Parts: sequence; structure tokens; C-alpha cells
Amino acid sequence: MIRTIIYGLIIFFTGIPLFASDYNVKTYGATGDGKTIDSPAINKAIDAVAEAGGGTVYFPAGTYLCFSIRLKSHIGLYLDHGAVILAANPTDHEGGYDPAEPNQWDMYQDHGHSHWQNSLIWGEGLEDISITGPGRIYGKGLQRWDTEKAGEGNKAIALKNCRNVTIRDITMQTCGHFCILPTGVDNFIIDNLRIDTNRDAINIDCCQNVCISNCVVNTPNDDAIVLKSSYALGYPRITENVMITNCLVSGYDENTMLNGTFQKTQIKAPDGGGVTGRIKLGTESNGGFKNITITNCTFDHCRGLALETVDGGILEDITISNITMHDITNVPIFLRLGRRMRAPEGMAIGKMRRIIISNIIVNNANPEYGSLIVGIPGHHIEDVKLSNIQILVKGGAPKEYMDMEVPELEDGYPDPRFFGKIPAYGFFIRHVNGIEFNNVEVRFMEEDFRPAFVLDDVQNAGFNNVKTQKAQDSPTFLLKNVKNFKANQCNSVPDINLDSVDQKKL
Repeated sequence: MIRTIIYGLIIFFTGIPLFASDYNVKTYGATGDGKTIDSPAINKAIDAVAEAGGGTVYFPAGTYLCFSIRLKSHIGLYLDHGAVILAANPTDHEGGYDPAEPNQWDMYQDHGHSHWQNSLIWGEGLEDISITGPGRIYGKGLQRWDTEKAGEGNKAIALKNCRNVTIRDITMQTCGHFCILPTGVDNFIIDNLRIDTNRDAINIDCCQNVCISNCVVNTPNDDAIVLKSSYALGYPRITENVMITNCLVSGYDENTMLNGTFQKTQIKAPDGGGVTGRIKLGTESNGGFKNITITNCTFDHCRGLALETVDGGILEDITISNITMHDITNVPIFLRLGRRMRAPEGMAIGKMRRIIISNIIVNNANPEYGSLIVGIPGHHIEDVKLSNIQILVKGGAPKEYMDMEVPELEDGYPDPRFFGKIPAYGFFIRHVNGIEFNNVEVRFMEEDFRPAFVLDDVQNAGFNNVKTQKAQDSPTFLLKNVKNFKANQCNSVPDINLDSVDQKKL
């Protein structure tokens, strides 16, 4: 605080930065009064720093009402305590956000993923940039849906084809369609953010060498932390070498994470599903995903973990560990290989393989859903291992659920709710080759007449030390078209080795 006061006095009276590399936005005409559009003055400061070869653009305490802020290379924005960058609403103030640039590939992903310049803060083709400090970005004037209307913006921070980027310590609130949308950004660190917003929070698209750590993210109406690999750059680019660690994601009522009340009155998102707030890979998945680690994360009052590749990309070499989930509004674990093929003509169906999920606790999961691990006919998910997992579902499903037919939805949008009611309270597994469960326990709070596991068109399945609950006369396993099934030391089933079975209840 003392540094800030001294710094501000020196800048105010002399107009000279305290350090050669620091430039106070008020020196360049920013008012910080929350009424005057300050983005022209801020962009003037950024230009001055760029001309000097780089440095820090400093925001002292104040509310800076802004349209588009245009980043440049070798520049950091530092938001001090009490500093707020407030997104202006073009219907209330003269001016508007930069127009969305043309993108001939925008038919292969949502409008918001196809454009970057219609944003509060944006940069393209940059290197060595940062946005840091204990201040806040408040996207009050941003649109939460895709928009093509002149002057409107729908993203807080959007970056395209950049490298060596850091976003650290800031708070983000109500930031439109995306809080942070990097596309083709490499060597990217996101650390210690607090985000409470009305749509997506962090969407990592076509990026490589990324670390997301120590973030608290509340997104009741869309996803919290998502990896994607769209066609927005005009070619399929893989998202790889990504670590997500020490994060909390949730679906509390909007803004109640930041105000500390953690309200849970909202139970549905605008799409009709349960509140969102999850960690996900997909949906956009042209380029695919590889070498991804997710560890030490907590889910509360939100959807579960989702891994999806449906547009032709591979999804492989994934490790997920040390996850706790509470009050899960749909599927705790969702793995989906599909053929939506939102991609140029000729793209082949993707692959999903070599996935390890371990040390997971799920409590109070929605009774309508079981976890889903589903490929499509002729395209199997491969080599999945699940270990040291405890899942407690609400239960209560009647016997009729056991006979529910689960649609294939080969070319549909990969959302668990479209599969309908699931005939397993634990795991529904279909079109899979190579799956192993070790030290897994699935239980229910209220008696549930579905089996714990349903396997359909599955090869090479092993269950070791698996513990389940079951209602009277209900099976633990329902097997259809299964080859090479083994069960060892499972509490309700004797050790068994089946080479092939058309249909069997165990």
C-alpha cells in the first residue's frame, strides 16, 4: 500500500514512471472514475511501453471503464489492489468493442471460438505478455452469447497465436461467453485466479505447454476449465502437454463464490442440464489431446469429469488423480468417443486410448445417471484403467430402469443427458476394448435395483477387488456381447473368467 501511494504521488506530480519499465495509465489520461471510457488512454500507455521496448502498464486503484484493450509484445498489465477493469456496455456509452475479424473456418466451431478481437482485452501474434496483480476484471458489459452485432464484445481475455504468456493472481467476475480464450497459445501459465462468471471460464484451445494451477472457478451456467482443439486456426492443432492442478471448480449461484455465501439454489443450467462448473476435454476436438495431467482438484455442486473426442482428433495419454467430487448433478465420469465430425470433409473418426483415472471420491451423485464410458460401433475406446475409486450415488431407481435402452447417438452432441436414464447406477460401458477396475467401490444411499455395472460390446475387461451394493434379486454385472471378462475378489461375485458371453447376469 505504501509503495502504491508513493508510486502514485510521483507519477501524478511528475508524470515520470518510478521505474523505467513501469507506466501508470493515469499518466496517459485514464481517470479510473468508472464513468469515463479509459481504453483510449490505456492503449496509449501500451503503445508507449511497446515503443520503449517493453515494460509494465500499471493500474492503480480505480475503476477503468473500457472497450477493447489491445495488447502488444513484451508488455505486462499489472492491476493493483482496488483496480478494476470494467467492461463497458455499448448501449450505455459512446463507442464499442473492436469488430470480430473475418474467419473463413467459422462454420466448424461456435462464433465465440472463431473470433478474438471483439473482446475486452485481446492480442494476436504476441510474445512475452502477462496480466497479473490482485485487481479485478469485471465483464459487466460483455454479452454472454455469441454476438455479431457491431460494437458488442463477448470475451474478457482473448489471445491468438501467442507464446510465453502468464495470467496470475487476478479476480474475474461475470465475463461474458469466455473469461479466458487462448487459441494457439504456447508456454502458458494460469495461476491463482478467482473466477465467478456467467458462462465459460477458461477454454484452452489448440494450445501446448500449459499449466493451470491454484485456481478457484465458479461457473454455474457453463464449463469451468476446458481443453479444446477446434478448427478455428484453419487447421487441426493438437492441445498437448497440459497440467491442471490444485483447482476447485463449482456451480454455486453466480457471484456467491466471490461473496463467500456459496449458494446452491440453482439446480439447472440454461441448456436444461444440471449446473455445470466442471473440468472437461472437448467438445471441439479436431486436433485432439495428448499428454494431459489433471490432479489434486475438487468439484462441488456441478457436473463431473468429461473426456470427449467427437470431431476426429485423438485423445490419448491422459492421467487423472486425486479428485474429490461432491453433489454431482449428472455423470461423475464421462468418456465419449463419437463421430459428430464438426470438421472439414474427409476427417477420420478419432481415437481414445491410454487413460488412467485413480484416487477419486464421489459423494451424492445424481441418481438418474451412472458413469458412462462409451465409444461407437466399430470404434472402441481402448486401454482405460480406473483404480482406488469410491462412488456414492443417491440411488432409488426402480427395476424398470434396468431395461432402459441407451441410444448410440453416434453423430450427436456428446452430453450425458441425451443418453437418457442409464440402466447402471455405477458404470455403463459400451464399445470398449481393454478396461480395468482395481479397488473400486460403488454404493447407493437409497436402494437401487439397477446393476452396478453394465457392459455391452466390451473386450478384455478386468475387475479386481471391486465392492458393490445391490438390491435383492438384482445383479452386480449385466454383460452383453462381452469377450474375455475376468472378476477377482469382488464381494458379490465369485472369481470368474469368461472367454465369451452373449448375455449374462452376475
